[in-house]
Amino acid sequence: MASFYVQNFGCRATQADGAAIEQQFRQRGLEQASNPGAAEWLVLNTCAVTAAAEQDARAAIRRAQRQNPGCRIVVTGCYAQRAPQEVAALPGVTSVIGNSHKNDLAEIALRQASPSFIPVADLGMRDTAAESGAEIFVSDIFAHTQLLAAPVFDSANERTRPNLKIQDGCNNRCSFCIIPSVRGRSRSLNPDEVLRQVTDLVSSGYREIVISGINLGRWGRDLEPSTVSGGRPRPPKLEELVEKTLAQTPLEKLRISSVEPMDWTDSFIQLMAQSPRIAKHAHVPMQSGSDSVLRRMHRKYRPWHYREKIEKIRAAMPTAAIGADVMVGFPGETDAEFEGTRQMIDELPFTYLHVFTFSARPGTPAAAMSNQVPVHIARERNRILRDLSDVKKREFMRSFIGGELEAITLDRDSDRIAGGCDNRAAVSLAPPSSLRRCTSALTDNYLKLNLRGTHPPNRWLRARIEAVEQDRLVGRVA
Repeated sequence: MASFYVQNFGCRATQADGAAIEQQFRQRGLEQASNPGAAEWLVLNTCAVTAAAEQDARAAIRRAQRQNPGCRIVVTGCYAQRAPQEVAALPGVTSVIGNSHKNDLAEIALRQASPSFIPVADLGMRDTAAESGAEIFVSDIFAHTQLLAAPVFDSANERTRPNLKIQDGCNNRCSFCIIPSVRGRSRSLNPDEVLRQVTDLVSSGYREIVISGINLGRWGRDLEPSTVSGGRPRPPKLEELVEKTLAQTPLEKLRISSVEPMDWTDSFIQLMAQSPRIAKHAHVPMQSGSDSVLRRMHRKYRPWHYREKIEKIRAAMPTAAIGADVMVGFPGETDAEFEGTRQMIDELPFTYLHVFTFSARPGTPAAAMSNQVPVHIARERNRILRDLSDVKKREFMRSFIGGELEAITLDRDSDRIAGGCDNRAAVSLAPPSSLRRCTSALTDNYLKLNLRGTHPPNRWLRARIEAVEQDRLVGRVA
């Protein structure tokens, strides 16, 4: 039987796209290979958010050609959409299929091995790279109105906590961001389809589902008005979808991925705080704590707006993990502007940060701005914020020693030794213990946990926290 393998790079949305692509191949009778080297069709689902992400994709293509020279390499995703000719020119690439054609990826890819194949109607832009002969299928992403839903029932990477993408694209125009040009306008999965997929996932045994999107807080804005508010029909909102999901499905735990600051309304915060079925985890992109930098970024909020949202989230959910994306080295960022960001982060109750160094993306306004920050300065600012993030996360984790947290078991890891046995790196209330096996778990508030003993995966348990070791809590079943 012919085999395939999908390798994903980048964000949750990309991973969800990859799960849907896997389904396409299975529906056509192919089986999933155990690794890229064993596959006849290798799909590289790429990212373009930074130059480093594109470099990773190129390295993976070269590695695949070296390790599995007989496979057909299909490159898709944001890098393929942004620079199809560049990707097609890489040795070993069979076809380049942009985000505009992901819905038909398996059909397009498999036709090359089937002379009797009847191609899908209207493939849009189809070209051939002169040197390599790789075929290109890319068209205008802004004309794309479909959302590639992601059935993740048996995805190898999400056996316990499947990721359901319910929104794609973005209507914002942040000056540094290439995502709108490679993913198109914001579009939403119909609420009935969301509920159907959640119900199917629960029926398949999943007990936590993560809902995600490129700009998740904008879910529903593109759908037909159906909700009456003050006598006026209006499109549905994410908050209402969450309420419906809790009311109409038996899902045990819903985790909400990144939501932009201005979409954290008071009522949304209270809904999350009051429902034990919503994970206490808020990821709120910040980017900068400097008003002048935010303006150059074309972000739609000011630092005081952002501060207010984070303080409201913490007040409503004292134990919630609060995370943020922060960018350093944006063009023209002065020492004073960076210090404003560092100080704001120091003052706010963050659990963790995702710190990015500005990467000029072709065609974005920021790439053409003057006063680009020298690389060595940007890297040093990145290090400073990462170190601050580590301190804040460790303080947050320590606060739970001696208490209890809900956690979902992820796997049985017979090779993992339970934390607390080597107390050189541990902060603990427990005495040194003998070597014990443990189970990896994730707490409701998004902390990694080594749970003493072996426990079946996909089970919600209450854990008593005994120690902090490196980046993990250590505990036992309460």
